[in-house]
Parts: sequence; structure tokens; C-alpha cells
Amino acid sequence: MPHLEQTVKSTPIYDGKIIRVRTDDVQLENGNAAKREVISHPGGVCVVAVNSRDEVLLVRQFRYPFGKELIEIPAGKLEYGEDPSACGRRELEEETGYTAGTYRYLGPMYPTPAYDEEVIHLYYAAQLQPTRQKLDEDEFLDVLQMPFQQAVQMVLDQQIADGKTQLALLKADALRRAGKL
Repeated sequence: MPHLEQTVKSTPIYDGKIIRVRTDDVQLENGNAAKREVISHPGGVCVVAVNSRDEVLLVRQFRYPFGKELIEIPAGKLEYGEDPSACGRRELEEETGYTAGTYRYLGPMYPTPAYDEEVIHLYYAAQLQPTRQKLDEDEFLDVLQMPFQQAVQMVLDQQIADGKTQLALLKADALRRAGKL
């Protein structure tokens, strides 16, 4: 039997540049009432980009909520209604200065489904061609290139903590091992 909660009332709390927050009154499947706090976010993309030397492109950038630099795969925020594939291609070039000849969808990820509507779309890119990095004026990062298996090992050794990067690298590794990438 599928489980479901019915929204009875929705109240906006905050409307910011990146997120919106609301509280919802819901009716549970047993008839009881409950409150839900929900963050709305337009979603994002991330790209496992691998060059001809089997090196993955990573970025190192400061992440304010954690007060430190993190190592991640190239990623970016979607605009509401934007095509995820186009966003991923744009972000790859903007952040790393590379475009990809092949680009494959690896699926969606729900980073925090208990209270956030965000969906991150995972991609794998290969046949990389250098172009020009096009960082936003408020974006500061370093591009790293390392052997793909070294990046996977960094995930396993807890040296890469970013969730989307962990999932995308491990999923790409599993698909490569199965001969599907």
C-alpha cells in the first residue's frame, strides 16, 4: 500500500535568492495532522568529467557553511525550468574550461528528501576539449585533475566529503566496472 500525506495548508516563510521556505499543514494516512517544514530549491547538476588520460576534473573551493575548502566535481544550480543537461554542460565549461564530446545522464539524487525539494542531476562526461574557464565574478576555485581511481579512493578514505561528489564518483566507478560507461 502506498503511503501518502495530503497538504491541507501551505504558508510561505521566506523567499530568498536561492531558497524558499514554507510550512505545510498535512493530514497523515491515519487521519492525524502534522506540520512539515519544506525548503524549495531549483535543483542542480554535477558532472564527473574524465579526460583521455583517465583523470577526473575536480574543483576545490571554499564552502561558507563549513568554513573550509571542499573538493567536489564541477556542479551548479539550475534556474527554475532550466534543462539540467544544458546547465551541466554550461557549468562544466564555466568552472573547468572544458567541454565534453560525450555526455551521459547518470540519474537524479535527492540530497535531503525529509525537508528539501532539491534534485541534483548526475552526469558523466568524456572526450573533453579545452576551451576557456568562465567563472562568475563571485566564484573562486582551483581545478584539479587526478586519476579517476585516486578520486574514488579519496571518497573511500573520507577525503572527499561532498555528498553529490561521493555518489557520482562511486556510481560512475560501478558503471565503468560493469562495462556500462
